[in-house]
Amino acid sequence: MSYAHSVATEVEVAAPVEDLFDALDDPTRLGRHMGKPSLMMLGGWMRYRLDEGRGRSVGSAIRMEGRFAFIDLAVDEVVTEHRRPFRKVWETRGHPRLLVIGSYRMGFDIAPAAKGSHLRVFIEYDDPDTPLGRFAGAMFGPAYARWCVRQIAEDAADLARSPAPVA
Repeated sequence: MSYAHSVATEVEVAAPVEDLFDALDDPTRLGRHMGKPSLMMLGGWMRYRLDEGRGRSVGSAIRMEGRFAFIDLAVDEVVTEHRRPFRKVWETRGHPRLLVIGSYRMGFDIAPAAKGSHLRVFIEYDDPDTPLGRFAGAMFGPAYARWCVRQIAEDAADLARSPAPVA
């Protein structure tokens, strides 16, 4: 599938590729920037519901639900690529109930680097389907997409250094 917009960012992370992949492979850790109120989320938040695959295998389902300015949000995702320790990709399914982006494909690529790993985080997305969503997407979608990939990339070093929580 082809999307109207794309954003990517790249960083060097002082962690082996395997450790970095394992840290980013957990959707709840990967998306922790959306689980707490922030200026970019205007006080909103998202929570995760994972299937038995926990978002860590091809076909595994991920559901995010939350609120933004008193509006209920929800999106269903499925993992479409999972090649440990180098690449993971997931996409939306159905019709996401989001405000500034619509359907999307998101993921990361990891390559060995001199001092650890080279991480590339990307999102390809469409504007929302509704008239208000198209307006909000044009106004805020690019900034939100840049913020999202940047947050994941900036959090990567901390994630790779901290142990995974016990399930």
